[in-house]
Amino acid sequence: MDVSGLVWAGTLVALTAVLLVDLLIIGRRPHEPSVRESSLWVAFYVGLALLFGAGVWLTSGASSAGQFYTGWLTEYSLSVDNLFVFVIIMARFGVPRQYQQKVLLVGIVLALVMRGGFIAAGAALISQFSWVFYIFGAFLIYTAVNLARQGEPDEDEFSENLLIRWSRRALPISKGYDSAKLMTHENGRRLFTPMLIVMIAIGTTDVIFALDSIPAIFGITQEPYLVFTANVFALMGLRQLYFLLGGLLDRLIYLSYGLAVVLGFIGVKLVLEALADNNLPFINGGEHVGWAPHIPIWLSLLVILGTLGVATAASLIKSSRDRRRELADARR
Repeated sequence: MDVSGLVWAGTLVALTAVLLVDLLIIGRRPHEPSVRESSLWVAFYVGLALLFGAGVWLTSGASSAGQFYTGWLTEYSLSVDNLFVFVIIMARFGVPRQYQQKVLLVGIVLALVMRGGFIAAGAALISQFSWVFYIFGAFLIYTAVNLARQGEPDEDEFSENLLIRWSRRALPISKGYDSAKLMTHENGRRLFTPMLIVMIAIGTTDVIFALDSIPAIFGITQEPYLVFTANVFALMGLRQLYFLLGGLLDRLIYLSYGLAVVLGFIGVKLVLEALADNNLPFINGGEHVGWAPHIPIWLSLLVILGTLGVATAASLIKSSRDRRRELADARR
């Protein structure tokens, strides 16, 4: 793709404007959105992503559009997985439901900033060193294996990282929340509220998920514009999706296994591409590996859609059966 500076600027301005609208809504009235409100916003953001992909198709062809849609779907699925951790953090720190919107929005803004930095670094590395695909591929395969072993995390498995533990010890923290504020006055003292610790927990979690998502998207496309926009659209509407899914997140018990398959597939794809463009002297004498197949974008899209569809359907069937069994046991 030949993306001009004007197109980049226009895209950034438009996406920033959408984000500012979200900020103004929360700033005016922190609340727990209804199912209808959440549904409309999620539908709006998904429609916006589909419309953007259609624009890419018209201006740059089907291949670029396919890369955007595949990347967006992958990043969107990983973002949904983020919600599991967000739910655990909210429950662990007892964040009132009406203030969770602000936490989520801050988390999304932090994720955008971090992913933007990682995208820039990844693009610079790839342009200079093609062998970085070996590292990205190995990292995704390693992540996939760990995800398949661990499954979805639960509250009992959540452990506070070093930064959170240090913040608890070093900072003066109030006993309770004061609306969604980060600071409050208590007995004449100016203290941080537990909301600050929640923000730190969300921010450090964003770093971990950015490390997974950026290699994944570069395994689908190396076009920085598509990488960036796919990530932004995947994060848009995540706040509303959190409230829309609600208890449904607990029922997606096989989502982590589906994501493990997706990450493993993309990891293998990256390694194969690295072999096809190999220039490392200790691999095949520094020559390209001719037998390494190229996986087309349409096949990647089918694999990702099929895997996530099967994982979601299996999760809902299993949770439905478990619920019926529990009701039957309760009647006995």
